[in-house]
Amino acid sequence: MLGESGLNFLLVFNPNAGAGRARRLLPGVESGLQRFGRVTTLQTEAKGHATSLVAESGLSEFDAIVAAGGDGTLFEVLNGLYRHEKGQRKPLGLVPVGTGNAFARDLGLLPGKWQQGVELIGANRTEWVDVGRVTTQQTRFHFLNIVGAGLPVDAMKTAAHLKLLGNSAYSIATLWQALRLKSYPLRLVLDGEPLDRDSMFVEVSNTRYTGTTFLIAPAAKLDDGLLDVTLVSRLPRMRLLRLFPSIYSGQHVNYPEVMTRQVREIRIEAPEGLVLAPDGELYGNSPATITCLPRDLEIFC
Repeated sequence: MLGESGLNFLLVFNPNAGAGRARRLLPGVESGLQRFGRVTTLQTEAKGHATSLVAESGLSEFDAIVAAGGDGTLFEVLNGLYRHEKGQRKPLGLVPVGTGNAFARDLGLLPGKWQQGVELIGANRTEWVDVGRVTTQQTRFHFLNIVGAGLPVDAMKTAAHLKLLGNSAYSIATLWQALRLKSYPLRLVLDGEPLDRDSMFVEVSNTRYTGTTFLIAPAAKLDDGLLDVTLVSRLPRMRLLRLFPSIYSGQHVNYPEVMTRQVREIRIEAPEGLVLAPDGELYGNSPATITCLPRDLEIFC
């Protein structure tokens, strides 16, 4: 928990979140946070801008960083924060105003309820949570929610054209791509144990939800020091149609075609060049090593 006096917030706001609908919410977000302290607002202008804004900011003058946008904005702010040494990082708050707000669900924030995000920050309660770290041959980055490969990447590319549909865009895109029954010859190493499996996708979760509404990893916890791995083997189309609705409730984990594991580290070795999808973004390629950093970040929750 931070001090009881008014806080000095650095608000990183994405006006293009929610297919541009977030722009009109900025005055409300600012006035809401101003009830709890001082607010310095930086607006993002392009993809990747939030990372550079936070990375280049002198954090010593602020008490907290607030990311206002969707999962992609949170991902960028997080990675800007991790450009600073651990002792310089400030607690991170989230105001969900984007299309996809999967991480917000684990904080009890429902889609569109951005005021609840402001109130959660104003309550001034923080906890230390796990962070995922991804290391590839080209780069290193961090995530709070999830990183996937295979179907999640295909679905995200399709959902990008459906953002006007709001929160349903990712669900529709995922079902559309799943019905193509495309699979990938994955070679994984789970805490040192090799595994080869032809799968539709692999998801590595730090939290329970993906795409806001899919309860992909029902056993995941933010502070257990573990990442939850979900693998879905290729299956017939009718079987897929029966399985698909169960993802909303987390019951898909009971299907024999679905394998789950809890690990501290997973390596995706093959196929090489497989695109990764962390926290609503397309970033990085296999081979990749994904590691849990236990209780490495302080967040408002």
